[in-house]
Amino acid sequence: MFQAGYGRYATYGVIAVLPGEIIDSIWHIIDRNLQGVVPLQNMLNFNLGEKEGKLTITFTEADNAAIKITFDLPYSWNEEFPKEVLAYDDGRSQTILLPSEAS
Repeated sequence: MFQAGYGRYATYGVIAVLPGEIIDSIWHIIDRNLQGVVPLQNMLNFNLGEKEGKLTITFTEADNAAIKITFDLPYSWNEEFPKEVLAYDDGRSQTILLPSEAS
C-alpha cells in the first residue's frame, strides 16, 4: 500500500482547509518516514496539532496504538486546520480526505 507512482489526490474538503504545502508534507511523511518502517494499511490516520505555534502531525497505527510517530513541521498552526485527516489507498489511487468524507 501507498507505493509512490500512483495517482495522488486530496479531496475538496481537504484542499479548502489545508495549504498545498501541508498536503505535500503528508505525502512526504508517508514516502520518506513510514514506507518500509511500519506496515501500512489502506487507510492511514494523521492527527494534526500544535506545538509552540507550529504544526505537528501524528501518525498512529490503527491496529497497534503503540506505534505512534509525531512529526514537527515548520508551518504555523492555524485553529482552522482539521484535527484529523486520513490517507486512503484503493490500489489504483491514493487520496487524502477528512474523516467526514470517508463514509
